Amino acid sequence: MEEKTALLIDPSHQLSVELSYILKPPEWTVHEAADNAAALSLVQAFKFDFILTSETTSGRDDVELLRKIRGLHSHTRMIILADETTPADVIDAMREGAFSYFLQPISFQALVEMVKNATEGPCWDDGIEVLSGTPAWLRLAARCDVKTAERLVQFIHVMIDLPDDEKDTVAAALRELLMNAIEYGGNFDPEQYVEMSYLRTKRAVACRLKDPGEGFSLNEIFHSAVMNPPEDPLRHVHYREAESLRPGGFGVLLARNSVDELIYNEQGNSVLLIKYV
Repeated sequence: MEEKTALLIDPSHQLSVELSYILKPPEWTVHEAADNAAALSLVQAFKFDFILTSETTSGRDDVELLRKIRGLHSHTRMIILADETTPADVIDAMREGAFSYFLQPISFQALVEMVKNATEGPCWDDGIEVLSGTPAWLRLAARCDVKTAERLVQFIHVMIDLPDDEKDTVAAALRELLMNAIEYGGNFDPEQYVEMSYLRTKRAVACRLKDPGEGFSLNEIFHSAVMNPPEDPLRHVHYREAESLRPGGFGVLLARNSVDELIYNEQGNSVLLIKYV
């Protein structure tokens, strides 16, 4: 078994305990650095497979560290933890190839799952491409695979400038629509991409998704819970079983009930969700 190395920058005791169940010897050797300067010195001497920044640093400082690290080792997977950030920092992190990004207060459960994604499987840290980006209007393309979708939702969750409960609601709705796009539009084909736009106005947050598929009609998706009649709220389950589809089908219904507006184009391969401030 090939040994892998991880670098944790100023980790808290709780974080060290949580990650000890993932970064286990003999597969992993874990090093620690007191701050970003010490981490950069180590990276100049050694190549690490995975790096996690400190929970107490700013997003801007960590993005600058990421830029220097990627200049030395182009495919090092790095997750940024920050105690303060801006939407511009998040965009820069995506441009520089960060694997993921978390802002205080950090959900350790979500972080642990993302670390698993970062340390297992192929090196697909290039699955998100920023096409153009400002804090008010971001356009990007994301590879049609589940891990990339989870990474993208986490980045957008940090960017969303709303109270925590509304931020969680928008992120959950976006995740459901994105999963539908990569499954039904992209067929989980990593050669295909979903296009996404994120807009923040004074009065609303909006996300638009366009998948590479031919589209569908909302009147024909009997495998989705959104089409269930009131007297048969689980009708879609029978259609999914008959078509050998995975359990689920609540994505569009959840998204429609979570945001203020959900609008599909005529072809059904592009959707716009809007949450008013």
